[in-house]
Amino acid sequence: MRVLYIFVVVLARALNVAILARVLLSWIPVDRNNRFVIILYDITEPILGPIRRVMPSLGGLDLSPMIALLLVELAERVLLTLLARV
Repeated sequence: MRVLYIFVVVLARALNVAILARVLLSWIPVDRNNRFVIILYDITEPILGPIRRVMPSLGGLDLSPMIALLLVELAERVLLTLLARV
């Protein structure tokens, strides 16, 4: 169980870092064909894309990363609570 607990924590942190890195990259001009950028988008788009489709646009302000961070945190807490019960 300890290994599964650590896996959930590490996965949640990695997703948070990837989402934050994508936010930072959106603020600077970067080549979209860069291998790192492509991998980052491949990791984060399955999370951010559906949120963007559901959330209304707020005058060009994209709040999907903030919602994604909250959802990752919520999922981590639920999974860790379930693991603690086992």
